[in-house]
Amino acid sequence: MKFKTFAMFVGPSILLMLVFIAFPLVTVLVNSFQVTQPIFTTQTVETCTPGFVTQTCTTSVKTVPVLDEAGNTVTTTRWVGLSSYANVLGGDRLTRALSNWDIGAVLRIDFWKALRFTLTFTLITLPFVLALGLAVAVVVNNAARSIKGPVIFVSLLPFIITPVIGALSIRWLFYGDGIVTIWLEALFSTDLSVAANGWAVEFLMMFYRVWHVAPFAFVIFYAGLQTVNQDTLESAVIDGASRWERLRYVVIPHLMPLIVFITLIHLMDAYRAFEEVIGFSSQSHRITLQYLTYDFLQPDDAGNRQISSASASAMLTMIGVVILLAAPLRRTWRDHRGG
Repeated sequence: MKFKTFAMFVGPSILLMLVFIAFPLVTVLVNSFQVTQPIFTTQTVETCTPGFVTQTCTTSVKTVPVLDEAGNTVTTTRWVGLSSYANVLGGDRLTRALSNWDIGAVLRIDFWKALRFTLTFTLITLPFVLALGLAVAVVVNNAARSIKGPVIFVSLLPFIITPVIGALSIRWLFYGDGIVTIWLEALFSTDLSVAANGWAVEFLMMFYRVWHVAPFAFVIFYAGLQTVNQDTLESAVIDGASRWERLRYVVIPHLMPLIVFITLIHLMDAYRAFEEVIGFSSQSHRITLQYLTYDFLQPDDAGNRQISSASASAMLTMIGVVILLAAPLRRTWRDHRGG
C-alpha cells in the first residue's frame, strides 16, 4: 500500500519534471523551423513646404509596418523548414567553398569560425584542467595540516570570482598598458598589442578557462584522494613503487570515475563558453557558438531579431554537446555494466 502511494506521488512528479525540461527545448526546435516577420505596407506621404502662395508639395511612397488597434506591429509566421539551419551553416557560401576545397573560406563563415574555436577551446583546456586540478589536489593532500586551510582557500579563489570579473582581471593585465604588457615591452624592447593578435587573444581565453575551472577539479580530486585505500598505498611502498608509480597505478585508477565526471562537466561548460568572448572583447578575432546565438538575438537597425537563426544555432550547439559527451558517457555506461 505504501509503495502504491509513493508511486502515485512520484510518477506525476517525474512526468511534470520531464515536461518542464522538454518544453523550452521543443519551443526552440519549433522556432528553428519557422520565421516570424512584421507585415509591411506602402503608404503615400505628401510633404509640403511652409507658405501659402509659394507652397511646394512632394509625394513619396514609404514602407511602414502594419499596426493593430493597440499600436503593436502585426507579424506573420511562416514555415521555412531547414532554411534557417542552411543559413546558419553558410548556405551558398559554404557550397562554393567546399566545391573549391577552400578551407579558409569555410572558416570565414561565422558558424564554422565559431565551431573551430569552440572545439579547440574545449579540447585543449580539458587536459590542463585535469592535470592542474590533480596536481594541486595531490600537493594539498600531502601538505602539513597547519597550512592546508590557507592553501585550499587560495586555490579556490579563481573559482569563487565571478566569471566576467575574472576574465576582465586577466584582460587588464595584458591589454593596452597592462602591467604584464609593460614588463614584456621592457624585456624585449618592442611595442606589443595583445588585443590585435587573434592567437594571443585565444591563448589568454584558454589560460583564463584553465585558471578559473581547475579549482573545481581540485575540489573533486581532493575529496577522492580521501577515499584511496591506504593499505594498497602502503603495499606499493613496500614493493618499492616510486611516488609517480603509486600515482599512476593506484591513485589515478581509483580516481577514474571522478576524471570522467570532471570531463563531462568541463565539456558541457566549455562548449557553451560565453563569458570569455565578452570579457576579452574578442568578437573581431574569436567567437564561440554560444556568442553566435546571442549575436543572432541582437536587434538590427529596424529592431528585428533573427530568432529562427538563433534557435537553429542553439540546436546545433546542443547537438555538438551531445556528440562530445558520447564518448565519456559510453565509457561510464560500460564501466557501470561491467561493475
